[in-house]
Amino acid sequence: MRRLLIVFLTVLFSAAAHADGGHLVLLSKQAKFDDVKEDLVLAIESRGIKINHFNFIADMLARTGQDLGATRQIYLRGEQIEFCKSDLSRAQMEADPANMVFCPYIITLYTTPDDAERVFVGYRRPLAPGAGAATQRALAAIDALLREIVEEATR
Repeated sequence: MRRLLIVFLTVLFSAAAHADGGHLVLLSKQAKFDDVKEDLVLAIESRGIKINHFNFIADMLARTGQDLGATRQIYLRGEQIEFCKSDLSRAQMEADPANMVFCPYIITLYTTPDDAERVFVGYRRPLAPGAGAATQRALAAIDALLREIVEEATR
C-alpha cells in the first residue's frame, strides 16, 4: 500500500511540475534591469528575509570567456540573489536532513543582447519526487514563496 501511495504521489507531483513548466519558473517584464532588481530585492526584504549574497554571473562569464576564447555574449546583465527564510528552511531540514541541498534559495534575473529591455526573472523549483509527505509540504511552501516573490517583481 505504501509503495502504491509513493508511486501515485510521484506521478502526481511530476505531472503537476510538467504542466507548470517543470523545474524552471521564468517570468519576464519590459523594464530596466536595475528597476526589476530593486523590485526583486524589495519583494524579498519586505517579507523579513535577509539577502545572503549577490552572484554576478554575466560578469563572471565575460571575464572567464576571454580566457576560454569565447566570443559570444550571453547576457547583457545577469545576477543571482541568494537567501533563505529561516522557518521554511528549518521545516525542510527537519523533514529530512538531506534537504539542505535546497538551501539557499536562488532567484535569477538577466537581460540578453537580443532583447535588452526585457528582464527575465526566475528560479529552479525545489522538487523531490518520491520524497516523504513532510518534505513535499516543506518544498511546496518554499516554491510558493519563490513564486510570489518572482511574480511580485515582474508585475
